[in-house]
Amino acid sequence: MRRLVVFAAIVLAGVSLSAQNWPAFRGTNAAGVADGRPTAVKWNAPANENVAWKTPVPGVAVSSPIVWGNRVFVSTAVSSDPKQGIRTGLYGDVEPLNDASTHAWRLLAIDKNTGKVLWDKVAHEGVPKTKRHPKSSQASPTPVTDGRHVIVSFGSEGLYAYDMDGRSLWTRDLGVLNAGWFFDPDYEWGVGSSPIIYKNLVIVQCDIQRHSFVAAFDVDTGKQVWRTERDEIPSWSTPTIFESSGKAELVTQATKFIRGYDPMTGKELWKLSGNSEITIPTPIVGPGVVVITNGYRGVQPIFAVKPGASGDITLKDAQTKSDFIAWSMNRGGPYIPTPLVYGDQLYVLQIGGVLASYRVSTGERVYQERLGGTGGAFSASPVAADGKIYCVSEDGDV
Repeated sequence: MRRLVVFAAIVLAGVSLSAQNWPAFRGTNAAGVADGRPTAVKWNAPANENVAWKTPVPGVAVSSPIVWGNRVFVSTAVSSDPKQGIRTGLYGDVEPLNDASTHAWRLLAIDKNTGKVLWDKVAHEGVPKTKRHPKSSQASPTPVTDGRHVIVSFGSEGLYAYDMDGRSLWTRDLGVLNAGWFFDPDYEWGVGSSPIIYKNLVIVQCDIQRHSFVAAFDVDTGKQVWRTERDEIPSWSTPTIFESSGKAELVTQATKFIRGYDPMTGKELWKLSGNSEITIPTPIVGPGVVVITNGYRGVQPIFAVKPGASGDITLKDAQTKSDFIAWSMNRGGPYIPTPLVYGDQLYVLQIGGVLASYRVSTGERVYQERLGGTGGAFSASPVAADGKIYCVSEDGDV
C-alpha cells in the first residue's frame, strides 16, 4: 500500500506554503490552526488542480506530516507483505490484525517546495512486537521537531532522534507497549500517542495494559530525566502543555483520570475523573482553559479546566463547574477526532460526520449539523486556516 503526501494551497497537515512551521501532531501545541495566508476551497489531487506537488510514500501509516522551514517529515512502516493495509469505515470490530511480516520503520524528509525526497532513514527492521487495530498502523504516532531534532516514536519498536539532515542522534527502548482492549490483553490495537517537545525535554505518554507511565528524556542525549508511573489502562491520547501566567502544566487524559503534571519533574498536580473507557482525543488549549473531550459509547464528556488546579478536582454529584472547572457537559465529546478551538468557538467533529460548535467561554452550543459528502467515517481531526475549517473523511473527501 502506498500513500501520497499532497501539498495544495492547504496541506493535509493544515499548513500553507509559507514560512509557518507545523512542528508536531496538529501543529504547535496541537492547536490545529495555521492562519496567515489565503487557503483554497477546492482542489483535485488526481487532476493536479491547486496541487503544488504530490509524492508517493511507501508503507502503511496513520501518522501526520510535520513541517519545519522547507522540510516536511513523514513516518511510515513498510511491510514485506504487499497486501497489508488499513480498513476504513464505520464498524465496531475489536479483533486485531496480526502483522507477522517483516517491517521497516522509516522516517522521510521531503522538500516542501518541490516534493523531492531529501532523505529516507530506516530506524528499525523486524517483525512487530504487537498487533494492530485494522483502522490503525504500525506507524501511528506523529513525529515532532524543535528545528534541531526530529523525534519519532514507533511504540514498541523504540523512540528515535535524528538531526535535520537525517543523522541518527540517539535511540530509546520504551519496552513492549501493549495498548488494546482493556477487557482482553490479547486484543492488541497498537499505540497512538505522539511524543511532544517542551523546552529541553521529549515527553511520551505510554498507557498500556500493565505498568503505564509518562516519561521525559533529554532532547540532546536521550537520557531519561524523569518517569512517573500511572495507574491507567490503555489510552491513545497525546499530551499537551497548558501554559498560563508563566506556569506550565502537562495535561494527559486517560480512562481513570485526566491529570495535570509539572512537565519539568513529572510530579502530579491535579486529577479529574469521569472519563470514557476508551480515550483518544488530545487535550487542546483555549482562552484561559484546557479542553479535554472523549466520546466512547454513552460517556461523552467535555471539560474546560482552568489553570492552577491542585488535588482531586472531580466534580461532585450534579455539578457542572467548580473553582477549577469553568464548565463541563456529559454529552457531546468526540470518539476519535481531536476538537478545534478557533476564535471564540470550540468545534467538535464526531466520527459519523456531525460537526458541533460551542462557545469556549461558557460551553453554550452554537450549532450542530451533519457534513455533506459521501457519509464516510471521520477519524482525522479538523484543522483551521484563513477563516475556514477543514474536515477530511477516511474516504479522502474534504
